[in-house]
Amino acid sequence: MNQDLSILHLVQNASVVVQLVMLLLVVISVSSWAAIFRKLFALSKVKTLNDDFEREFWSGTNLNDLFAAATKKTLGSGPMERIFASGMREFQKLRERRITDASTLMDGARRAMRASFQREMDVVETNLSFLASVGSVSPYVGLFGTVWGIMHAFTGLASLQQVTLATVAPGIAEALVATAIGLFAAIPAVVAYNRFARDIDRVAIRLETFIEEFSNILQRNVSAQAATAAK
Repeated sequence: MNQDLSILHLVQNASVVVQLVMLLLVVISVSSWAAIFRKLFALSKVKTLNDDFEREFWSGTNLNDLFAAATKKTLGSGPMERIFASGMREFQKLRERRITDASTLMDGARRAMRASFQREMDVVETNLSFLASVGSVSPYVGLFGTVWGIMHAFTGLASLQQVTLATVAPGIAEALVATAIGLFAAIPAVVAYNRFARDIDRVAIRLETFIEEFSNILQRNVSAQAATAAK
């Protein structure tokens, strides 16, 4: 009896539909775990790169030197550095056009940084919707396999004159394996989604704070240059 109700035996003796459901859930689970590990490494890299650039930014390095270093990097730059580079690029382009109005300069720099911010957040949020879909859909896919398996088991019992627990248990157990696999796929995805959503919110708040702080620095520079020109 114990041998007959082993997981491997139950999977092997399940109906074709239930086996297909199980296979689909296993593929989804493997893809989900791959997405989780990729997102873990990606968010860790984003945090490290943002920390490094923010440390350099507030170390007193000249903004032009930071911008020159940022534009030379083809790889290895973080979201914060790319947002900084987009703001400085637009600011300098406007200055090269002989635009001296402070509001025009600041609006252009802010728009460029906000556009870059949206692009960076789109990249950071990659695979997050996939994990949400896995967490919400997998239990229902497993439940479909369970319902189909139970229906198939009872259909097979219809021809028997005497039904005992020993004859009912294998078919129901086979069906319930699909629900178990669905939950196995869904639970890690939900936990990871909640964790990543919180981490991404922190990244977004940090980048938005940097945009405001950098805008204030540019505003002070524009005001100082305007005061110097007025003298």
